[in-house]
Amino acid sequence: MLPIPEAKPLMWKPPKIVEANDRQNCGFGFLKPHFSVHRRCTLLLITVVVLQIFLLHIGITAQNVRRSSPLTTETSSVNTLSIGGECPYGKVFVYEIPEFFNAEIVRNCDSLNPWYSRCDALTNYGLGKSAAAEMSDILPEKIAASWYWTDQFSLEVIHHRRILNYRCRTLTPESASAFYIPIYTGLAIEKYLFTANSTAADRDRHCDMMLDWVKNQPFFKKSNGLDHFTTMGRISWDFRRSRDQDWGSSCIYKPAMRNITRLLIERNPWDYFDIGVPYPTGFHPSSAADVVNWQNFVRNQNRSTLFCFAGATRASVKSDFRSILLRQCADEPGSCRAVDCSSNKCERQSSAAMEAFLGSDFCLQPRGDSFTRRSVFDCMIAGAIPVFFWQRTAYMQYSLFLPGEPESYSVYIDRGAVRSGTTVKSVLEKINKVKVKNMREKIIQNIPKLIYMNSDEGSEGIRDAFDVAIEGVLRRSIDRQGYKWK
Repeated sequence: MLPIPEAKPLMWKPPKIVEANDRQNCGFGFLKPHFSVHRRCTLLLITVVVLQIFLLHIGITAQNVRRSSPLTTETSSVNTLSIGGECPYGKVFVYEIPEFFNAEIVRNCDSLNPWYSRCDALTNYGLGKSAAAEMSDILPEKIAASWYWTDQFSLEVIHHRRILNYRCRTLTPESASAFYIPIYTGLAIEKYLFTANSTAADRDRHCDMMLDWVKNQPFFKKSNGLDHFTTMGRISWDFRRSRDQDWGSSCIYKPAMRNITRLLIERNPWDYFDIGVPYPTGFHPSSAADVVNWQNFVRNQNRSTLFCFAGATRASVKSDFRSILLRQCADEPGSCRAVDCSSNKCERQSSAAMEAFLGSDFCLQPRGDSFTRRSVFDCMIAGAIPVFFWQRTAYMQYSLFLPGEPESYSVYIDRGAVRSGTTVKSVLEKINKVKVKNMREKIIQNIPKLIYMNSDEGSEGIRDAFDVAIEGVLRRSIDRQGYKWK
């Protein structure tokens, strides 16, 4: 039994596409090489008819190619689906694995973390408890209803709910293009990451047992895992332990894990099988109308501050770059707004960071404990323009979800120059208002790709972060056909 009630998936039927080998039925078979004079007119007539049939065939094929294109045309501020109910990239089969790997972990939410219960964070299918009451202080009541106190490490539960109801899910593995393994690896290792006496075996246990199970599945054996994928709701480095005494699990380095695609909130840019997906934010609309209302709201905000920074210093880090940014912010009180996020203040039921993002043109995004931070996505869904200082914070992470031209939606400032005395304000104030407006609009148009809808099946007309991620996996399966990996 899975941790989320399994609904019968919608079975979508793609339209029939005329294949090249169907041409034998299009009239070519009865043509014979008769060239006598009295049959020339007949031959000419037949040739014209065949030509018309051929052109009709080309038109049908072109129409189907347009429908199947991964690039959709945006006709409104919502990122629309042009493929309707089709599954142009194939279908997904979801393994029904033992509860030990998912449901049991959620049931033991009180013991997942050595300091506090994780039960609130995992409620509402991983969205967390409603934040409507607190967010209504800064947002209209109708919009605030879409906000939750979502934990940044809850993605495994969020994805599991959605994939069980995915429009391109199949119950027959023979018809699947990809196979999903719904294990909560990130949640399983959490308590062992922060427990002093945990062993390497503790941190590897769930992964080892899952791989022992999946290796015996016939479709895994058939492809050696190449068409399999899973969600690992932490950063890649939490699963890349090289030595027993080091941090994290060694799950990704297990031989059976080698060909399995991993959806992670931070990827290793040099590992093909890592796909970076957006951190979960607190915004989870239930409908396309909710998305449009939010886009219009952030578009019309009065932004009185040039830039802001929500974060905290890292006292243990030598020459901490965040400290430099906070000092610059303090020196420019009329241009910068700082939000103190020490002691997890920005994660624990506070609307202060979102209020700063909504009131600023730009938001500073230095690296966090790793190269990425959830704040990048909080900032962008608020319509603020991110300012990066490391390429790996976004540009090398989320290619499926962000525009292809970094300068169209973000600013990059060399951190070495900042350390040498360049002020962030001096760079940002040189960007003209028209450019700022265009960058913001680019971000607003892209918001659907950065959020996870609060709906079992997503929302008609919306390609949210989940849809984009799964389509990306399925496209890879198509691209890899014919290849063999060792």
